[in-house]
Amino acid sequence: MSDLEFDVLDELYFIKSMDELVETTQLEPKELRPVLTKMFEKGWLRCYLEPSEEVPQEEVDLELNYLKYFYLASKAALQAHNTQ
Repeated sequence: MSDLEFDVLDELYFIKSMDELVETTQLEPKELRPVLTKMFEKGWLRCYLEPSEEVPQEEVDLELNYLKYFYLASKAALQAHNTQ
């Protein structure tokens, strides 16, 4: 797990919008996108259109829609984060 992944996971114990994630991590959206993409590929990220509407994994498009999504760490991510 990279330092950036660790820092992002710190913020995703509860669902957050991209704006909230930018504010809390002090990273720009363009800096967050590759981190979020890597986390998604590892199965560590759940994406939502609205806080109560999860996007099916096969429909997630982080290249085009990463600014629109809300994010939440998966159970696997939280376990990995807590073992660091």
